[in-house]
Amino acid sequence: MAFLKSISRPDSAPMITGEGVYLRGPESDDYPQWSTLRERSRDFLKPWEPTWPHDDLTRNAYRRRLRRYAQDVRDDRAYPFFIFREQTGELIGGVTISGVQRGVQQCCSLGYWAGEPHAGRGYTTAAVRTLIPYVFEELKLHRLQAACLPENEPSKAVLRKCGFQEEGYARGYLRIDGAWRDHVVFALLRDDPRP
Repeated sequence: MAFLKSISRPDSAPMITGEGVYLRGPESDDYPQWSTLRERSRDFLKPWEPTWPHDDLTRNAYRRRLRRYAQDVRDDRAYPFFIFREQTGELIGGVTISGVQRGVQQCCSLGYWAGEPHAGRGYTTAAVRTLIPYVFEELKLHRLQAACLPENEPSKAVLRKCGFQEEGYARGYLRIDGAWRDHVVFALLRDDPRP
């Protein structure tokens, strides 16, 4: 695993290389690929995500998103990454570390998505595996947690393949597609064994 810190943009997440994928912070030039993939995958992603704002795929909304991302990185609150296929540089999806807690908790949450054409091909698992050392070795956190809808078997499989342990059921945990939904909570600790 290689960590390549961004020198020119200290307000963006670093580039991280993994097996068949690389992760880097979103940039303005990614907009055409991102908006096309998200639009193409809208119906596929809708059941698993918060409600999209009406202007979500516009260039202006994307610029606002980039400004928010940059502020989150500067404030050590969140680290958004896009997932790219190593061989082609094609955008596959995204993975985000959010809710970074320092002090007594030393934890963060993990979220991810893959465009419909790339789902089920192992890219998301590779991206999560790539991100885990960054969370524990670079950010120096103790706990990485994630939550899935109970019926989302592919997402649960990604987490299990990456060494996460199921911890329980959280009622009304996240607002997904306009409704508060129960989730299964998973976590990985710094010292847990990893496959």
